[in-house]
Amino acid sequence: MKNVIIIGSGIGGLIAGNLLAKKGHKVTIFEAHTMPGGYTAGFYRKGYYFESGTLSFEASASVFKAMKDIGIFEKIDFVKQRIRFVSEDFDGTPENYNDYKRMIYAAFPSDKEKLDTAFSDFDKIANMMENVNEPIPFLYSGLKMLKSMIPYIMSAPRQIKLAKLYGNMTSSEFAARYFEKDSKLFKQFSGLGYPDMPAIFGTGLSTMLTDLWTVKGGMQSWANILAENFKKLGGDLKLSSYVDKIITKNCTAVGVSCKNTIYNADYVISAGDYKKTILKLLDDKNLVSQAFQNNIDTAAVSEGFFTVYLGLNMSNEELGRHMKVYHVFALDRKPGYDIYNSEDGEFFNKTSVSLYSPSMINTKLAPKGKSSLMIQTIVPSHWMNNWGGGDKEVYRQLKEKAMDAMIDSAARLIPGLKECIEYKDAATPLTYERFTHNTDGASSSWSWNPKKKFYKNSMSVNIETPVKNLYIGSSWAMQIGGVPGALAAAYQCVKKIK
Repeated sequence: MKNVIIIGSGIGGLIAGNLLAKKGHKVTIFEAHTMPGGYTAGFYRKGYYFESGTLSFEASASVFKAMKDIGIFEKIDFVKQRIRFVSEDFDGTPENYNDYKRMIYAAFPSDKEKLDTAFSDFDKIANMMENVNEPIPFLYSGLKMLKSMIPYIMSAPRQIKLAKLYGNMTSSEFAARYFEKDSKLFKQFSGLGYPDMPAIFGTGLSTMLTDLWTVKGGMQSWANILAENFKKLGGDLKLSSYVDKIITKNCTAVGVSCKNTIYNADYVISAGDYKKTILKLLDDKNLVSQAFQNNIDTAAVSEGFFTVYLGLNMSNEELGRHMKVYHVFALDRKPGYDIYNSEDGEFFNKTSVSLYSPSMINTKLAPKGKSSLMIQTIVPSHWMNNWGGGDKEVYRQLKEKAMDAMIDSAARLIPGLKECIEYKDAATPLTYERFTHNTDGASSSWSWNPKKKFYKNSMSVNIETPVKNLYIGSSWAMQIGGVPGALAAAYQCVKKIK
């Protein structure tokens, strides 16, 4: 039996904690917040439930396997999502990639030749892993891992060829091959997902349409089930317990410091921000070369979100008549939109938004006869001097201005929205950083831009650190992060601890 400390109770930390406790190890999870979950969490305000961060996840085969391995799959009510795409040119809820293509062709008949050329290449990317619907190999070991790799090995020649063509190409570069910059189709092909994400991750479009899931009770219910199961297995979950130092001895992690108390451990898993793990928490920075510290410090992280939370005096039925499904992408970027312009005070009047209603999934997540709505957009890094440069009044004004613009955008899709608002608030990247400790409120660990990679291989799982027995057990172990990244990291950490 080993003594293991996990810093952070996000999805990676909770899964690693459950698997290690199930194996008989002594495991303690330290969580700075009052509730478990990290980005996979939620909260109530005046009877309305909202998600804190994660709205959905893909790679369901991997997630479901993990929940079965832990023994809680039957306790969680997973719900498959559908997404409605709305713009001035189209309005549809495609069931699959071919439906999406038909929607785009119907919206732009005069551009058929350009679309034929673009889709002839995009099809290869989108269908690259079409027959691989099994859990990722990182969740297995031994012969089972080798067996699980067969579908990937079979598709390897095609993957390698496509990776050479598109692996280092951004979505904007891909779109520019076929469409004039700033044209509607350029924006469509470059604007789905993170800014300038790798073109090869066009595979994600097919996944987004066919394998996107959420939890009926809200993400917090998922985190709570994992936390309760962890405790039943003998694990110790310490909430409101911020770890201020990772203690090392002889180049090895041997414990942590929390509230002026030292807790010893054989292994330490940091299930959180890689940057802060090494640059802030590590007690002896000399264990990491200055060159590597500089690399970590300057590495780009994924963009943050601005989210508006609305409690509405509007029934779910009425809200549903306008939204049709509970997750809507309203694609309406105005001229001058630039995700890299942090000094554009009118950014929120130009950006597109997504709408998400937890109460349309589960009416119990809002007061009877009422509904909840979240409005989101990705924002420029450090917008407007990082939201006011520390001036609380300027911060409040900027937040209100952004919130009003976002509500205006949503009101174009939901008539009468403003008159029905009973509760409203918003989260900025600073809010997300405060609650998750992710640098700049990063929503998916490192940058998705292939020109700004921290890891050479975007698909590798990198739990090792320069410090012996200190592992990264969160989405930060992979370049593209997300729930699948956190899963893979958690399983790899568990394999290391015997």
